[in-house]
Amino acid sequence: MTERKRNVSDVEDERDGEVSGSKKLKDGTGKKRHIAALVLARGGSKGIPLKNIKMLAGVPLVGWVLRAAVDSNMFDSVWVSTDHDEIEKVARAWGAQVHRRSPEVSQDSSSSLDTIQQFSRLNPEVDVICNIQATSPCLHPSHLQEALQLITLQGFQSVFSVVRRYHLRWQEGKKGAGVSTRPLNLDPACRPRRQDWDGELCENGSFYFATRELIQQGLLQGGKMAYYEMLPEFSVDIDVDIDWPVAEQRVLRFGYFGRAQPEVVRLLLCVVCGGLTDGQVLLSASGEEMLSFSTRDTRGIRMLQEEGVEVVLLSSVEEPLSSALCERLTQRTGCPVRQLGADVQADVRAMMAKRSLGWNEVAYLGNDEQDVTCLTLAGLSAVPLHAPTGALNAAKYSCHSGGGRGALREFAEHILLLKKKARAQLEQDRINRHAF
Repeated sequence: MTERKRNVSDVEDERDGEVSGSKKLKDGTGKKRHIAALVLARGGSKGIPLKNIKMLAGVPLVGWVLRAAVDSNMFDSVWVSTDHDEIEKVARAWGAQVHRRSPEVSQDSSSSLDTIQQFSRLNPEVDVICNIQATSPCLHPSHLQEALQLITLQGFQSVFSVVRRYHLRWQEGKKGAGVSTRPLNLDPACRPRRQDWDGELCENGSFYFATRELIQQGLLQGGKMAYYEMLPEFSVDIDVDIDWPVAEQRVLRFGYFGRAQPEVVRLLLCVVCGGLTDGQVLLSASGEEMLSFSTRDTRGIRMLQEEGVEVVLLSSVEEPLSSALCERLTQRTGCPVRQLGADVQADVRAMMAKRSLGWNEVAYLGNDEQDVTCLTLAGLSAVPLHAPTGALNAAKYSCHSGGGRGALREFAEHILLLKKKARAQLEQDRINRHAF
């Protein structure tokens, strides 16, 4: 869906006159401007502890905006400003550099501007800063690309995101103060119909672009200003815990899931130990090995197979399965079991080559350090609950369920949801192309 955006002159400060620098990527000296994305992610959130790295729809909250920033290809550098070690680890795993903010700008009383000014002083090479709000998980690369063009191509000095609201506002009546309520933006005798009213533009907090000069003056909005209008479905802001389940549904529908095209996933590779099972191998008195797995997971396999996705189970060299167990698993699940060697990536590539597949056509459910490379390269990847940190940071989706307890079913549903969304978008694009 195309965003509505307006480069309006009525929000400009005409007193500032001409825009400093050119309307291109270069400044007045011909030097290419350094444009940086900066996400503020303090560790001391009072509402939700470590909210910025809490999992939202299988991804750390800050990961959603970092993925959008990195994939926009508009920034010379992408940063997270934090005071917390765990947030730093997640930020680096999602492709960001880290600015370790000082204690002076990490207090409850510290403003965003204080932190941005400190970052600007310590990084004098940065000419334009885009402060992206970590709690806006439905941000897409196109939002950042189109907004930044207002600065690079049209010469604005600051650009901020807004959403159009149709709220009828009233002044609060205060007891004992003699203040009665009154309308603020309507005439009760002539209430506007929605279709007859343009509504009001409200900041949604998703991002604020500003030049270094404005930031040094203590401003995020100033000079020649423009707003970028985002549609309501993308204007998601998480402030309190009760928003979380609602936000997950919004993100699953309107979030940005990366450059991979989910509709082309043709193969799911799933490790048996820790993925299909909980990693335990039971031994009978007679020495027979036994595994347990969830029927929810086997149903997930069948759901994928019904949609034309092949599923292959993987047995690792660290936890090899007996031939009898492999045969029983194949009979039970309808999936072949492949024994991996020490070089997991090489074995996976051989399976892909046999099927003439690229990484964007592969989904991977892994569980441990040996899976990290494949988790990183696969178009879609996931780990079960309680996976080691290395695998967790490499995966594009983190399951709420554990291995052998529904993780495979959950990932299957995620894959099918993304494929459904991708097909719907392709159909919408087809309709748009043929519209007249």
